[in-house]
Amino acid sequence: MITLDFLLTSLIVVLLPGTGVVFTVSTGLIQGTRASIFAALGCTAGILPHLLATVLGLAALLHTSAVAFQALKLAGVAYLFYLAYVTWRDKAAFTVDPAPSASSAASLVAKAFLLNILNPKLSIFFLAFLPQFVQPNAASPLPDLLALSTVFMAMTFVIFVIYGLLANAFRKAVIDSPPVQSWLRRGFAAAFAGLGANLALP
Repeated sequence: MITLDFLLTSLIVVLLPGTGVVFTVSTGLIQGTRASIFAALGCTAGILPHLLATVLGLAALLHTSAVAFQALKLAGVAYLFYLAYVTWRDKAAFTVDPAPSASSAASLVAKAFLLNILNPKLSIFFLAFLPQFVQPNAASPLPDLLALSTVFMAMTFVIFVIYGLLANAFRKAVIDSPPVQSWLRRGFAAAFAGLGANLALP
């Protein structure tokens, strides 16, 4: 059931800096507004499998299967460390690209999608989070879960786009300052590595 408590809790969850936020902000700074929207779209799409897993009850299976959880978790850790390495090495990343090509747009969506789909903790989070807002006397929880999931995804996309737009507002200052570019590149690389280390923890 869509309540004020659900909306406020979801807003707080979406606003908290995580892998999707870091990726969207870095994309907005590096490639501009349109690219950040594609990143936000990919991050939002990346939570869809986790939401579906929760709705269909597969998250419970993932939660009870240590092997499946660890396999997905290790894949996510490896991908985050890969992003950290690529970001650290790519010294030509901060270039003006106001209109990403179709291929680069697809690449951004794919990268963002992988970022969230390879985080098994999202399934566990949704398994614990969504049922709290389902009507206990409902004949079937499916309509409530689908409605809650739809609202959460819409909120995620909007907030991530805002993050990207805010990052793009500072883009000119970043592009005109090589030292700032260097520090930001290292900062984003460290953020991805830190998120990977955090995901590796129990």
